[in-house]
Formats: sequence, structure tokens, C-alpha cells
Amino acid sequence: MRAPRECGSWWWDLDGVTAPGLGAALATAARMADVLESGGLLEPASLEWSWWQPGVGGLGSHSRLDLAGRRIDAASVAERAEACRPAGYPAAEMSSILVLGRGMWWDGKGNSRWEPGLVELTVSPDPVSSWAELAVHHDVWARYDFRGRPQPAVHARNAPRLAAALRGLDALLGVDGEPGEPTYFGTAVGHGLKVPDVIDGLGPDLTDLL
Repeated sequence: MRAPRECGSWWWDLDGVTAPGLGAALATAARMADVLESGGLLEPASLEWSWWQPGVGGLGSHSRLDLAGRRIDAASVAERAEACRPAGYPAAEMSSILVLGRGMWWDGKGNSRWEPGLVELTVSPDPVSSWAELAVHHDVWARYDFRGRPQPAVHARNAPRLAAALRGLDALLGVDGEPGEPTYFGTAVGHGLKVPDVIDGLGPDLTDLL
């Protein structure tokens, strides 16, 4: 099951590590996506972002750009992204960029399944600051599903893959990712998800907000 909020996230402060700006952000996203794709967690298919303008704020305008087989850091991708700027706001700037695509997980019987948005990779094209974030919304990474039922086989087949990807991203970026804020659906700790409080062998039932 997929939660409307993340059940775990990790954030990398890249100021002084990578250059700010759109080109550098797309280059960072491409390198991070390579790590995630090698583990079967993300096949990049499109980019999505919104627009804002200094002194105005959010414009309520959103853009989505299909990669159509191109690498995220291809020069043509940056050019096409810039061309999506709202015509009435020539000074508009891009918000954080979400990399969309599918990933693979394994069920309790060992069957592989493709899932859109299995992980969400976000990078900042801010001209003065750079950062990246990885978030997960599904319960396949946890020891207990969103109904509170133990799922040792699912956890054993998927959680180590997420942990390996996070370690790979730390090594790639030269910065350790910081766990994000807890949400109703889970808490990131280290390179995985915190085990919830268990009562009579069951975790919390979170389906009231699904």
C-alpha cells in the first residue's frame, strides 16, 4: 500500500559539495538515479516541478517533462525545462524537481512487481543552494505493513535493497543523508525505517488515513 505522506525520507545538504543551479541539479539527479536504477528502485521516466517568482511566491503553475529515453542531465532536457516557463512570468523560477518513474519490489512469495513512484527523488535547482532528498511511501520497506501485520519475508527482500541504495548515495555524494521528519506513517532511522511499537505481535493500524 502507498501512503499519502512519506513513511521515510533522507536529505542531503549539498552546499559546497555540488554547484547550485539547474544544470548542476540535473547532473546530481542523473548520478543519483544511476545508483537507484542499478538497484532496481527507479527507472526515470519524467520530471515534475512547479513555478514561483521572487516577490510573488507560488504561481500555481506546474510542469511535467517526459524524458523520452534521454538522460536527466542531457543538455536538451535543461533547455526543454526552461522552455516550460509560464509566458506571463518571464522571471519565474523552478521549484524543486521530482524525478518520476517506476521501481521493482518483491512480495512475500518472492515475486517481483513494478510499482510507479516506488521511491521519489527530488533535487533543488536553486541558484544559490543545492540539496537532494529521497522519500518512500510504501510499506514494503517496513517490518509491519500499514495494517500492523508483520511481514518478515517482504521486509527481508526489500529493506536491504533500500539500505544499499542509501549507502550508495552517501558514497556518491560524499555526504551522509540525514533522516527526515517523522510522519504518521513512519520514521526514517539510519538507512531504513524505525520499528514501531508492537502490541500483541502487531504494529499500529495506519489505514484510517489511507
